[in-house]
Amino acid sequence: MAPPMSADSFLDALLGEGLTIVQVGAWRTHNRNHKGPWGPVHGVMIHHTATSGTADTVRLCRDGYQGLPGPLCHGVIAKDGTVHLVGYGRANHAGLGDDDVLRAVIAETALPPDDEANTDGNPHFYGFECENLGDGKDPWPQVQLEAIERAAAAVCRRHGWGAPSVIGHLEWQPGKIDPRGFTMSSMRTRIAGRLA
Repeated sequence: MAPPMSADSFLDALLGEGLTIVQVGAWRTHNRNHKGPWGPVHGVMIHHTATSGTADTVRLCRDGYQGLPGPLCHGVIAKDGTVHLVGYGRANHAGLGDDDVLRAVIAETALPPDDEANTDGNPHFYGFECENLGDGKDPWPQVQLEAIERAAAAVCRRHGWGAPSVIGHLEWQPGKIDPRGFTMSSMRTRIAGRLA
């Protein structure tokens, strides 16, 4: 049962992993905590945005849209590898997913199929939205993939978690496809190498 790190510790962890950070507005207090708890936290969730253009993507992830208020993640990882911090606390990113997957993340064991949507993931996962159209054609620059690796590893290192604590949205919620364009198994291999 891990309490979330403070916003300042989160920032320090990301900077300590060598990331370039942009702090967007009052990100430390921009959250959905009035809708429910933030924590205990158990892992990191990776998404793609299905958008293009960093400025518009960051704005969308900070503010949300009709029917889904922001923040939609904690950090937006742009094509150039910059991490834009848009919120901290409970964020509308994970949604309902599979309780069996959550148990596997906590135990850091092999993930079962995500065939249920019975558990709110928003209290339990740090979320990074990664700028990409998600059509399988939009490229993932190496600098962006490295930033995803570094950001996830930063959170894992601070909590004492291993790479199995990092999952994609598609591994959590039935019907989701993100992130599309690289495999989460390959990303976990990269994260494990960095943590080692």
